[in-house]
Amino acid sequence: MSVAEEAAREDLAAALRLAACLGFHEGICNHFSLMVPGTADRFLINPQGVHWHEMTPAHLVTLDRDGNRISGDATVEPTAFHIHTRIHLGLPRARCVLHTHMPYATSLTTLQDGRLLPISQTACTFHGRVAYYRDYNGLVFDEAEGDRMVAALADADILFLANHGVMVTAADVAQAFNDLYYLERACQLQVLALSTGQALRIIPDETARRTAEQFRVDSAEQVPLHFAALKRLLAAGVTP
Repeated sequence: MSVAEEAAREDLAAALRLAACLGFHEGICNHFSLMVPGTADRFLINPQGVHWHEMTPAHLVTLDRDGNRISGDATVEPTAFHIHTRIHLGLPRARCVLHTHMPYATSLTTLQDGRLLPISQTACTFHGRVAYYRDYNGLVFDEAEGDRMVAALADADILFLANHGVMVTAADVAQAFNDLYYLERACQLQVLALSTGQALRIIPDETARRTAEQFRVDSAEQVPLHFAALKRLLAAGVTP
């Protein structure tokens, strides 16, 4: 195993444990995946039956584009294969794909016209980066459903799945986890604001766009620092 793959495994396993610490997981369901460095046809993914709190680099399974297990001792949940394989193959920029049913983001997918609104500075981070898949078709047991998700993500990094959960895609684990973290925070603020029953203060589109650009400039330094800090807390046994 190359040094790059070892580092990739460490990052993906850390992301899974961090997600569990933050309450982003649901049982032993949901999946995080990452293309093996230097490849375009195989990826790492968490196995079936291992809780995210106990995930280690050694637990991760390597699959090829056809679902054949290249390394790892455990099986992979079928929906994970059909979702993640299609996104990795259909969107080469999506080197890392995180799928969760985290509560606040998922709660928005249960609303008739649920969408992330620009009502907070945090929400502005995602201006122009979010898409919505409005059809719920049950568990993803076929490639066609995965391909429909790919189509919905054509111009977006983040996908809200109706009545289901969210997908976050990025070039690496640090960026993907940073987006996952702040997406849930933005959704939490929106749900809390909606619970008051008062009218929402919508940030004008031009202001939201400009703020998003400011975040993009800032993220080159902030994103790796954030993920590194979270990993230090994890190593120290401190809950983020």
